[in-house]
Amino acid sequence: MTRRNTRPMAAAMLPEHRQLPILVTVAGIALFAAMDAFMKSASIVVGAYSALLLRTAIGLAVVAPFWLGLGGRWPAGRVLRIHLKRGIVVAFMALTFFFALVRLPLAEAIALSFVAPLIALYLAAILLDETIERRAVVAALLGLAGVVVIVIGKLGTQELDRDALLGLSAMAFSTLLYAWNLVIQREQALVARPLEVATFQNGIVALTLLPLAPLLFVTPEAAALRDIGAAALLATGAAIALAWAYARAEAQVLLPIEYSAFLWAALFGWLFFREELGPGTVAGAALIVIGCWIAARRRPEQSAL
Repeated sequence: MTRRNTRPMAAAMLPEHRQLPILVTVAGIALFAAMDAFMKSASIVVGAYSALLLRTAIGLAVVAPFWLGLGGRWPAGRVLRIHLKRGIVVAFMALTFFFALVRLPLAEAIALSFVAPLIALYLAAILLDETIERRAVVAALLGLAGVVVIVIGKLGTQELDRDALLGLSAMAFSTLLYAWNLVIQREQALVARPLEVATFQNGIVALTLLPLAPLLFVTPEAAALRDIGAAALLATGAAIALAWAYARAEAQVLLPIEYSAFLWAALFGWLFFREELGPGTVAGAALIVIGCWIAARRRPEQSAL
């Protein structure tokens, strides 16, 4: 699981190209979903820890030369502290996400992670002194209802064994960290460009995980290493595609497209692992998406800004 920076629109696009950021966003979301599938495959073989450590190391090796080649410089202390904070949060967020992914269907895990933007509203209120509006409360209640529907659907279709309980618990923790990550991302987007963010995020995540290597690292065989390499390239490509798109279109235009991740996850879950999609997961995901849509809508006076 890796997640995305939103940046202000840099310049107006020609009319014939206004749909291009939307198409690029669809492609970026599809790349991220495919990355999750490759990471799940590798994590089943070598564990979430080894797969994530190697993916970030490969990602760093891919993106750092581009950042340096385009004039990248060591950031100031204030910016470095933001990079460190987000990198550490992402390390444990991604580790618990991929741990859960081994134990849950891909589409189900992605659907549960959709609650993060709703949680981020309340974290922003606590950490950034933002006001919680009534629509945010409605959105949060819908998101909570969606999670309940998914869990009840899972209880109704299969026995909730120890692995499934561990997966749901890990996903809940990962989603809380993802929400915090979204709040930190607001700070980071104001002070660093996408290539710098990608470079430091990969590096800090790898360094955060490295001390556990003597206890947890498993050397992957060729097939698992290919999956991890593919995941690293897909994650890098997705990050670049989304950074390009979000620089050329408003977030309110592109945000709803993020929820296409559920459809891609359902597709890749079936193609890679023959995972069936239950009605409870579909219904719960719909409630969560509606809640996020309500939360993302701007009032008329905000739209005019």
